[in-house]
Amino acid sequence: MTGTASVAVAPRLRRGALAVAGAVLSTVLVWAAAHALGVELRVDPRNGRPPGVIDLPFAAMVTLAVSLLGWGARALLQRVTRRAPAVWTVLALTVLIVSFLPVFMVGATGATRVTLAAMHLAVAAVLVPVFGRRTS
Repeated sequence: MTGTASVAVAPRLRRGALAVAGAVLSTVLVWAAAHALGVELRVDPRNGRPPGVIDLPFAAMVTLAVSLLGWGARALLQRVTRRAPAVWTVLALTVLIVSFLPVFMVGATGATRVTLAAMHLAVAAVLVPVFGRRTS
């Protein structure tokens, strides 16, 4: 790798890593706020399995995994199309909309549903603007 290429890659790597970290932090903050308000994120999958609690490590790990997948998808799109920012944004917003289906399909209190929806929106609020930007 040439010095010029590494200089161009470093800001993208830093921006991507910060976006992923910010998405995880946003989930942690929403989860912590809900916990402080006494909301227990208990969901019944309605599939014969017992209800489960969405604890902080689970929420953070799912956010980390989804954020890394989003970053990877953005990197792949960058290689295959000049319209990567627009394509990624449409893809991300589609995934966001689809991600609300389980929130409404599981058995949960209203407060739990609102908290889960807020987590999804918080992650999108971080990732969509960062990965939807045109890169240099």
